[in-house]
Amino acid sequence: MPGVPPAFIPGIELSARLYREAVRPLLSDHFPGLTHTAALIGAGSEVLGFDTERSTDHDWGPRLHLFLESADVAAHRDTISSLLAERLPTSVAGYPTDLIPIGNHDTRHMQSTTGHIHHAVVIAELGDWLTGHLGFDPFAEITTLDWLATSTQALAEVTTGAVFHDGSGDLRRVRRALAWYPDDVWRYVLASQWQRISQEEPFVGRCDEVGDNLGAAIVTARLARDLMRLCLLINRTYPPYGKWLGSAFARLPRAAQLGPVLSAAVAATTPHDRERHLTAAYETVATLHNELTLTAPVDPHVRPFHDRPFQVLHAERFATALMATITDPAIRDLPMTGAIDQFVDSTDVLAHRTRSRHLAAALYPSPR
Repeated sequence: MPGVPPAFIPGIELSARLYREAVRPLLSDHFPGLTHTAALIGAGSEVLGFDTERSTDHDWGPRLHLFLESADVAAHRDTISSLLAERLPTSVAGYPTDLIPIGNHDTRHMQSTTGHIHHAVVIAELGDWLTGHLGFDPFAEITTLDWLATSTQALAEVTTGAVFHDGSGDLRRVRRALAWYPDDVWRYVLASQWQRISQEEPFVGRCDEVGDNLGAAIVTARLARDLMRLCLLINRTYPPYGKWLGSAFARLPRAAQLGPVLSAAVAATTPHDRERHLTAAYETVATLHNELTLTAPVDPHVRPFHDRPFQVLHAERFATALMATITDPAIRDLPMTGAIDQFVDSTDVLAHRTRSRHLAAALYPSPR
């Protein structure tokens, strides 16, 4: 029937079909033996596996990254791009391969009317693309500054998605190298996340004490967000940006236990309920910390905030315990601000690699 959209399939599967059914046969016929890597990485909900039928309305469709050796990019990129424009099928799994720009890099999938496909196959040299996406060259030594200046969203965009073919093996090697933080950096990032929680956990009770229900609700939501990000870090998972934070958290092993508690804390309308649910969440996450055995066990139970009648975890105890286990003195001596997205909450900074690195370098001047 005209106008009936095709059945939804995940974007990673669509990308795989584009490569296997269309791009690879063309490369085999016209560039036999060409060393190449085919993948779907970078920006996009489908890369993280969170796309739904709603995602298909823009910036979604049969798309692919095709990485070539540097000399082959110079010699063949334009020819390959023209070949794909002329010879790709007009659709894959019912979705048009013609992705028409509609402004600000946004695209919508359309049926070609020109005879040439406006395809979404990015052809690039791998090192250049990765350096542009991450803000540093992952084929060189990855420094502490590189780790801390790069948002977890950007790291997730390189280490998730899918690799369909890796002729040189370089992309898989980079993905292994970036799969998770080095041990000391991980401990430092965890400590910084606990420190964030410690700085705001007594504010909920104080807001409630002066009758500021809205303020208490806002601080509770901030703490819930920080606890969710902490759980992802504990589980060695790069936290995505806000739109997908809850979706990523829901995939964690303890999400079924912790999710309803955090939801109840955010939804609570009385001081008693807010504190009851928050303290239950604190103790659950504290137990997760102890299960890691990165530090000696830390008492996971809540207690009063000094002489005030507010129950808190005193989360700085976990931060202190973690910092004491870091062996690299350069990392141990860093200010406890953490990675860039632990102290910056602006999309216009986090999505701009130069700005992120400048800010991080101001705090972490060591090149190590």
